[in-house]
Amino acid sequence: MKFIKLLLFATFVLIAVFACKEEKRKALILNKAPKYTADWESLKKHETPEWFLDAKFGIYCHWGPYSVPAYENEWYSHWMYVNADNPEAKEGKASDFYKYHVETYGPLNEFGYKDFIPLFTAEKFDAAEWADLFKKAGAKFAGPVSEHADGFAMWDSDLTEWDAKDKGPKRDIMGELSKEIRKRDMKFIATYHRHWLFGWYPTWDESTDASNPEYAGLYGPRLKKGDNKMPRSKHEIDNGIDRYYPVADQEFNDDWLNRLKEIIDKYDPDLVWFDNKMDVISEAHRKAFLEYYYNHADKTNKEVVATYKFYDFAEGSAVYDLERARMRDKKDFPWLTDDSIDWKAWCHIDDPNYKTTNRLIDFLVDVVSKNGAVLLNITPRADGVIPEPVKKRLLEMGEWLNINGEAIYGTRTFEIYGEGDAEVVEGHLSEINNADNTAKDIRFTTKGDVLYAIVLDWPQDEELIIRSLKEGNTLYSRDIESVQLLGHKGHLEFDVDESGLKIKLPNKVGEHAFSFKITPKEQE
Repeated sequence: MKFIKLLLFATFVLIAVFACKEEKRKALILNKAPKYTADWESLKKHETPEWFLDAKFGIYCHWGPYSVPAYENEWYSHWMYVNADNPEAKEGKASDFYKYHVETYGPLNEFGYKDFIPLFTAEKFDAAEWADLFKKAGAKFAGPVSEHADGFAMWDSDLTEWDAKDKGPKRDIMGELSKEIRKRDMKFIATYHRHWLFGWYPTWDESTDASNPEYAGLYGPRLKKGDNKMPRSKHEIDNGIDRYYPVADQEFNDDWLNRLKEIIDKYDPDLVWFDNKMDVISEAHRKAFLEYYYNHADKTNKEVVATYKFYDFAEGSAVYDLERARMRDKKDFPWLTDDSIDWKAWCHIDDPNYKTTNRLIDFLVDVVSKNGAVLLNITPRADGVIPEPVKKRLLEMGEWLNINGEAIYGTRTFEIYGEGDAEVVEGHLSEINNADNTAKDIRFTTKGDVLYAIVLDWPQDEELIIRSLKEGNTLYSRDIESVQLLGHKGHLEFDVDESGLKIKLPNKVGEHAFSFKITPKEQE
């Protein structure tokens, strides 16, 4: 009996010692001196983590009350208020959105955007099902739009009643998705558009509910007529073109930052993505965000990414992001591009124009060959169901990545991004101007000594000629040991002469881009 008491006492002491050590460890983390300060030179010391350099492909979704009308695009909540008296009315005529809204739902002083929220019930939303689909699609990072320009938060917020936990679905959408996405070994991301809320609604217009101070928590601060301005373009900024461009006051800036801090504290995202127009937010608040996010991650040894568009953060302080666009050439810095699966919209609409799987895969390959990564937007319905055509494309991308993933994930760029006839049109929202790729377009990636040549369509001839790898080229001087086509068993016959690396083709494997693995001979 005495022995048992002694054993119990010793066990209690050991537990107490370990608990004390754990408390000390936590205290050291909490009291750790901040690594970053709110100045650009300090923030530029943050390094892009390897996980992002390896990941290449992520998925997010525009989903909120704007999904309910399913009309034209996710700007419904803005354009529905553009009546004939609005400064944004073209030629003094109300927008088509306004006309549709009034005809379908009634006058804006009776049925405003707030009235879509009770209809946004998400009754069929299943976070586990979504996360399974993202995983099968081959995504390495994923998450929802945490708050769009409409001002409705998709998380359980203590800062506003206008959130998905208190209204609409009455569920913590971000919380549910973060758990299920991480369960499947994907990184969790939060995307943030709240800065667009500044002027999004005509809070000056007494004929609409947007002017009612009772709803200011959703519609934002009262502004003057004409204070909503589109963000300044890179052309305007680069050329010093000045124009009237109202910016946020202290209260809006503080709320913008506090919501971000709440997202970080509650959900600890691996990546925080920002839409453009962040220049309505003070530079001090933008720097304060990065300081908070980077130091929060550093305290827990977490590797995180923030992204930005245009000049919203200082170059080198975060990852540069394009929208519906790609680079013409490969870059010596990592970058991201976000694009939607629908040519027409970022949210679910009744008449979508979905991109083909082939287009989506070719875009991914081209971006990766130039040191970029793709964040693909998908379009769930208001009830939480992901449309079948969207599912089909994601699963087909996943099937392709199951075979060709080794030429994408964890790769780095080659001396050149590729060869072929395709000419890329660069610029914000320029992707619509880029033609589909052909069999003449070849993109390169590398992994160690292995070179991957990814052909963006199946060649019509019985052989593939990679002209960049001709005899005596200065790009790839290694002697080749073998050439394989991913998804095909066995090695392929090849030859190298003054015209290029000539590969005898087997029977066609798959329906989309074709990855040839070129392995060099071991060096003596």
